[in-house]
Amino acid sequence: MSLHPLRRDAMRERRRYRSRVIVGAGLAGAGLLVLFLRAGHLQIVEHEHYTTLSRENRIRVHTIAPARGLVRDRNGVVLARNFSVFSLEIVPEQTGGVDRTLALLHEILTIDEGEEEKFRRQVRQLPGFESIPLKTRLDEREVAVFSVNRHRLPGVDIHTRLVREYPFGEALAHVVGYVGRINADERSRLEGNPHYRATRHIGKTGVEHSWERTLHGYAGLEQVEVDARGRVVRTIDSTDPVPGAEVTLGLDVGLQLRAHAALSGQVGAIVAVDPRDGAVLALASVPSFDPNPLVHGIDRESYAKLVGARHRPMFNRALHGQYSPGSVAKIFLAFAGLDQSLDLALGRVWCGGSYRLPGTTYEYRDWKAGGHGRVGLERGLAESCDVYFYELAYKLGINRIHRYLTRFGLGQPTGVDLPREAPGLVPSREWKLATLGRPWMAGETIISGIGQGYVLSTPLQLASATATVAGRGVRLRPRAAIRIERNGVAEDLPAEDLPPVVASGEGYWTRVIEGMEGVVHAGAGTARRIGEGLTYRIAGKTGTAQVVHQETRTSPDDLESIPWERRDHALFAAFAPVDDPTIAVAVVVEHGGSGSRAAAPIARELIDHHLHGASGEPAPLIAAGAR
Repeated sequence: MSLHPLRRDAMRERRRYRSRVIVGAGLAGAGLLVLFLRAGHLQIVEHEHYTTLSRENRIRVHTIAPARGLVRDRNGVVLARNFSVFSLEIVPEQTGGVDRTLALLHEILTIDEGEEEKFRRQVRQLPGFESIPLKTRLDEREVAVFSVNRHRLPGVDIHTRLVREYPFGEALAHVVGYVGRINADERSRLEGNPHYRATRHIGKTGVEHSWERTLHGYAGLEQVEVDARGRVVRTIDSTDPVPGAEVTLGLDVGLQLRAHAALSGQVGAIVAVDPRDGAVLALASVPSFDPNPLVHGIDRESYAKLVGARHRPMFNRALHGQYSPGSVAKIFLAFAGLDQSLDLALGRVWCGGSYRLPGTTYEYRDWKAGGHGRVGLERGLAESCDVYFYELAYKLGINRIHRYLTRFGLGQPTGVDLPREAPGLVPSREWKLATLGRPWMAGETIISGIGQGYVLSTPLQLASATATVAGRGVRLRPRAAIRIERNGVAEDLPAEDLPPVVASGEGYWTRVIEGMEGVVHAGAGTARRIGEGLTYRIAGKTGTAQVVHQETRTSPDDLESIPWERRDHALFAAFAPVDDPTIAVAVVVEHGGSGSRAAAPIARELIDHHLHGASGEPAPLIAAGAR
């Protein structure tokens, strides 16, 4: 019996409906099962991972930059210090748009083009999550104005930062140096160093650079809770940073200021060292520059103007200037002649005003027209007789001259704890052949004997070599820092001995020093004018480094008639007191004319200050007429 068609359709619909219900229930059950399994996986298997992510949305770890250590002089005077400022800083990724944020800030604060340019440059260089300073040194009014508008500026905040300051400005710029913003190369080099994560500045020059690791310190950590806008709600935990150590220099700031002032209006360098321990007492290069604006960076136009200035104020002449030592080199040739037991050094030479090499007609002139007559070693030094040292150089030969000058440290870096020291040059036959591809000529030996030709030295080398003479052959490495202090515990840095200059005969040092004393204290000494009124004795040596050909060189009488850039450089090296030396000094005055006129009076002034203190009367700057 067949079913009615209507009933058959109804049964078919019910079966279809039940199938759909079963499939839907199955899918729903499967979906619920998947959700249940996923929830279980999140809650059980990945619980720790997502708990950490959640916590990081609420808790952040900040690196705290350490306070940079102070730099002091030997008497405790602060030469580099820190002070607190309010710094307006922006985290680019939290702003919702850097351009919009800057536009709003321009409405409420005065932001100059240089500040914005530096900020945008750093935005391009640094990760978006870093806090980048836009405006430093906000005053109280600016802080108040920002606080009122803070709700409009997500990602912008005011932080208290320590800023480096140099209270003596340009007078100490070349020895203390300065810190500046970390550039891309430095950041790449420091990548992975956790102690520099929050540091924005690093030592660029001077002691700030060479003692960077000591002065910097160790970073701290801080866990903070933040709100949805990234603002700090509370501090959860922190580890204090370890401040940098204090570095004490051998520098005497009073002597340094005196040296800087003594070169005022001139171009040159002064270095003074203590021959007893190698400590640098003064290191001045003039002209100089104020390092304070460079701490946060100056605009490109100002920097270009500073770098391109005529007399290069950023060039450290004391450390990097390479000058012919002129007649100062005669000190070391005199010792070489004695140590080699040359008859000439032990006897006398006739000086008629000029010198000829055997078999030649060319005349090498003495600085004194008519000559000095019969001259021995001591008088040759005191009166700076060129002819005597022409003959001595000829007898020694260039390779022995090279050997002795390098023993005193000329032509090589001293190793002082200051950056990028220039080496100078003491030539030899091998050097010329390898460098210039030409053989050595006898005439080049002659002019090397009076510190001319290829011979180059830095003011620091001359001061150090003079200190070696003061110590009768004892060589000490010059050093800027003499003490490090961490957490109130001071550590004196030891002097570093270098290979001494040993004399083969007794009394050789005495003879050289007697000749140097004659420079200041003998009746015909080239620096006799600075000896007037002295209550102690100075051993010194004047020098004149030619910058033009001998026939047109400067004489003391026609100095003003010669263009400045064609005048000879003036040098003077000395130590005092002779019987117990406590200071050795080298002075270089570019285009000063003669050592006795321009350099020796400055040295006298500095030695007076060192021995008699700030209350002592300064020595008169006397112009002398001799070489």
